[in-house]
Amino acid sequence: MITIVDYQMGNLRSVQKAVERAGVEAVITSDAAEIAAAERLILPGVGAFGDAISEIRNRDLEAPIKDYLAADRPFLGICLGLQMLFEQGFEHGTYEGLGVIPGDVVKFTLPLSYKVPHMGWNTVDVGPAGEDLGIEPQTHFYFVHSYYVRPTDPNVVALTCDYGGQFCAAVRRGNLFATQFHPEKSQQAGLQLVERFARGTLIPNTLSNS
Repeated sequence: MITIVDYQMGNLRSVQKAVERAGVEAVITSDAAEIAAAERLILPGVGAFGDAISEIRNRDLEAPIKDYLAADRPFLGICLGLQMLFEQGFEHGTYEGLGVIPGDVVKFTLPLSYKVPHMGWNTVDVGPAGEDLGIEPQTHFYFVHSYYVRPTDPNVVALTCDYGGQFCAAVRRGNLFATQFHPEKSQQAGLQLVERFARGTLIPNTLSNS
């Protein structure tokens, strides 16, 4: 069973369908007790950082999400679900994130030849925290974002991407894995990633929390 956090922002049904294509049941919920009891948790998200974190807090979901992560249980964050893990975001103001991963979320500052948002297919390379994930360098994933995360600790960077310079495309710490790209929109490579998370084969069982 996969539990998908519903805070009224994000393409929830698309994520649910990606999980179900793997033959695994998925429930969409905003119930704190269900989130706390989840076997595997997905935090998706589309929209602005400040609005999203406000919705999380307005629904009293911050504590169950942070408690779940503190127990180092299997977690997949997608897009905003990655960004909200960080300490601060600067989209249309300054907002406090969940503070699970030290670092912040900032807007691309790029030459005029680069469009913002970064939208479409791009390739990833493997960072220090992604060497045993089984994701090949130069795998294509689908991105839609104007802001990117800057982890304080480079050792949590699982995947990187180049768009006018290298940025963090995914983080991994213990059983937490979160991506800036949208695996549910990334065709075969993305669906394989979701399936491996759903079936417990994405992150090695021998991994210890770091």
